[in-house]
Amino acid sequence: MKTLVIGATTNKERYAYKAIHNLIGKSHQVVALGVKEGMALDIKIETEKKPFSGIDTVTMYVNSEIQKGYYDYILSLKPRRVIFNPGTENPEFYEILKQNNIAFEESCTLVLLATNQY
Repeated sequence: MKTLVIGATTNKERYAYKAIHNLIGKSHQVVALGVKEGMALDIKIETEKKPFSGIDTVTMYVNSEIQKGYYDYILSLKPRRVIFNPGTENPEFYEILKQNNIAFEESCTLVLLATNQY
């Protein structure tokens, strides 16, 4: 399963970085999109919305206002699901995802991984 982390960062204290670390630790493929280029472990943080293929899960680490700029992009990737981590809840986007038959959940990627529910 390939996961796209939106809101990726090189800051080891941020949850997006910790999610990348834990996803890799559980042998998930990871691609990352952030505001600044850099590396999160061995993962290159992209700043352009690339047409990644085979995305199973998108995990969000940006607020609902910033997410608006990603709606069409995420839909184009046709992920199986989108995870809205704490602080990223977005009822407007939930409706759009429902209309496009994409599952979503308000959850914490770190907790899902730690409890083997990812």
